[in-house]
Amino acid sequence: MSEFEHGYPFDPAYGRTLDELLDIPAPAPPDGFDAYWQGRFAAAAGVATAPAVGPQEDERDGCRIFGVSYTSVGGLRIGGWLVLPAEGPAEHGFVIGHGYGGRQEPGAEVPLPLPRSAAILPCVRGMGSRSRRPGIPGEAEKHVLYGIESRETYVIGDCVADLWCAASALLELVPELRTGAETESGTGGDAGARLGYAGESFGGGLGALALPWDGRFACGQLTVPTFGNHPLRVTLPCVGSGEAVRAYHEEHPEVMDVLAYFDAATAAGRIEVPMMVAPALFDPAVPPPGQFAVYNALPDRRELRVLRAGHFEYEGESADVAALAEARREFFAARLG
Repeated sequence: MSEFEHGYPFDPAYGRTLDELLDIPAPAPPDGFDAYWQGRFAAAAGVATAPAVGPQEDERDGCRIFGVSYTSVGGLRIGGWLVLPAEGPAEHGFVIGHGYGGRQEPGAEVPLPLPRSAAILPCVRGMGSRSRRPGIPGEAEKHVLYGIESRETYVIGDCVADLWCAASALLELVPELRTGAETESGTGGDAGARLGYAGESFGGGLGALALPWDGRFACGQLTVPTFGNHPLRVTLPCVGSGEAVRAYHEEHPEVMDVLAYFDAATAAGRIEVPMMVAPALFDPAVPPPGQFAVYNALPDRRELRVLRAGHFEYEGESADVAALAEARREFFAARLG
């Protein structure tokens, strides 16, 4: 029984105990999984991102906030925000993904996970207030289906590339972060790297897909990550983008051949850097079995912070959010500080 009262026509805990959730595996990779993603990273790494910084828009929490844009794969300009220390040089850097509601402005991401940091907060293509593009739906339920007919056209692959190009743009704009941070693709990072990744929900799933192939990141933190264990996810009713994919699969079962290349749990098994994952026991939008599949797949150097609920308001939520923020700070401080 869930600890929460709710009005959903399904159980957002999906009848699983914590022990059962910790036993959920990742699907086996499809043929050519690694080569596919290595090729996509190589293409993104070759993009001249040409970042452009706008006027300062805000200053708070020890940070100066600017508008920023950069070029990603396909020549698309991606918008977002650049965050710099109010005083002194940046000592570490972050790329911070957003949820499937998009990013309308820098919100809870500032203050950054660590002081004296620089970060890019991108709006991936089609999403948020700064990367709306003609032809790419901005609503989560439509965006998640855009180009889903093939792995070459599926928008999720390009959104992952938007994160890689964000890292390239950040390193160009804040060159003091370059030392030791650029390695060959697929090496999983090195001791000198000073880039961290943080992402929640949609941004958590994208992060799991991005991190195995980009050695510039030293560590990552994922909260209620989506896209984990697609074969199981499409059997679980939910709300939002996940339900859109489930409904599409009912009419087009062959889509599993495409989704296999975009499984966050499968990708997580290839992440070699330290990770902290915060999956939820109760979540109507991102079924917890998929979230835990991402954590379970991580090979080692992993930390688990179990949340009571995700995508759901409840009494005591603010205290739980604050506790996770402190745990995230400690995690990054130990690896980037």
